[in-house]
Amino acid sequence: MIRRIPLRLRGIRARLVMIISLVAVVAIVGATGVNYVAARRTVLAAKQDQEMTRLRDAVDTLAPDLMMPPDRATLEEIVRLVPGAGGVFYGTLRAGNGFPVSEVPAELVARVRADHLMVFQRVTTRWGEPVLFVGMPVMALDTNFRQVPTGIEVYARYSLVAEQQQIAEFAFNGWRTAAVAVPLAVILAWLAAGAVLRPVRRLRDGARSLARGELSTRLPDRGGDELADLARTFNDTAASLEKSVGELRRMEADARRFVADVSHELRTPLTAMTAVTEVLDEEGAHLPGDTGTASRLVSAETRKLARLVDDLIEISRFDNGRARMDRREADLGELIAATLRNRHWDDQVETDLPAGIVAQVDARRFDVVVANLVGNALRHGAPPVRVRLSGTDGEIVVEVTDRGPGLPEDVLPHVFARFYKADTARSRSEGSGLGLSIAEKNAGLHGGTIEAGNRPGGGARFVLRLPRAEVRS
Repeated sequence: MIRRIPLRLRGIRARLVMIISLVAVVAIVGATGVNYVAARRTVLAAKQDQEMTRLRDAVDTLAPDLMMPPDRATLEEIVRLVPGAGGVFYGTLRAGNGFPVSEVPAELVARVRADHLMVFQRVTTRWGEPVLFVGMPVMALDTNFRQVPTGIEVYARYSLVAEQQQIAEFAFNGWRTAAVAVPLAVILAWLAAGAVLRPVRRLRDGARSLARGELSTRLPDRGGDELADLARTFNDTAASLEKSVGELRRMEADARRFVADVSHELRTPLTAMTAVTEVLDEEGAHLPGDTGTASRLVSAETRKLARLVDDLIEISRFDNGRARMDRREADLGELIAATLRNRHWDDQVETDLPAGIVAQVDARRFDVVVANLVGNALRHGAPPVRVRLSGTDGEIVVEVTDRGPGLPEDVLPHVFARFYKADTARSRSEGSGLGLSIAEKNAGLHGGTIEAGNRPGGGARFVLRLPRAEVRS
């Protein structure tokens, strides 16, 4: 199982450190490698030049005194007199001293004979020893004072062990320097990344403060670089946002206060008008023609207005934080039955209300929630409307369903919005447009939720979920 990478190792700082460290490692390794190659070439070239010069000088000094054609004794004399010479060839004659002449590389011998020049070759023996072979022809002057090969070839063998040790020591020092430089580069990269990202972290913290609603948040904008310019832009944005949100909050508060004031001002005359409508309802049946129709219309519209004002007052209590709870232990099945009975819905709604499901609720607010959900199903759905109560150890569920057309997908996100109507052409309805919003608020006061959706077989489905408080014995 692959473990997730910790958040700190996925941050910008970690990535900057890795990038800078990688660049440092590549640079140090590259520089060490280049220096190693250069040092190796320099050390070996110095050794080669030194030994080749000594060999050439010794051979050139000895060449004029040689007897031609040479015999084996002459070849052995050359080996003895030339420093470093280990083998002398002349045709099939061989003379050696210090190493077997068979060790001389065949390629080196071929080049000396073909080019009549001094040639060198570095090889590693079968015992792992690095050596330098140098071969050169012995030249003599002819009657025209031109150098011509005498046929004598001198070969020398020089050990490169000391030079190899010197190169290895240089390489070790280079890697030791790299081993110190890489951690130092990582530390410096970590500190540099921290300094660079400090303004970014301040910007992050400032953005989080704005997200929490702390609109007075400002960042220090010292300096003239891009990060300081970003901080100034953040501050300007925060100031503009604070001003705009402040204005919106003021307007919202004014609107809520206006709704609350108007609702309370309307309540008194509506109380008197409601009393009058009761008289109109009693006498309306006896009034002739248009007079009776007008009286019934006034009565119905007055009741609608009274419900709207009550809903607005209830909403204003939620908005102002003045909604209060009066929790008491109650059997929810009995409360739901009473809600349906008081509104004369008990013969229109099918119920499944098992006894014994008890919880701590505000009976009045619970009644409002159930009445709004059932009333919405009766108005906009189709029979049969069903109410089902169930409960577990930790949760109580009230499910209200109908067999109507259901809720369109584009309506579901807005179903609890205030004054939202799924059918914009239906500008008037019996409801105030606040019922579901009030029901959701009351459910929230109980610590519960309301879910809106559709049944698999068709029709709307609202589910009220309440936490089951501990029942005191």
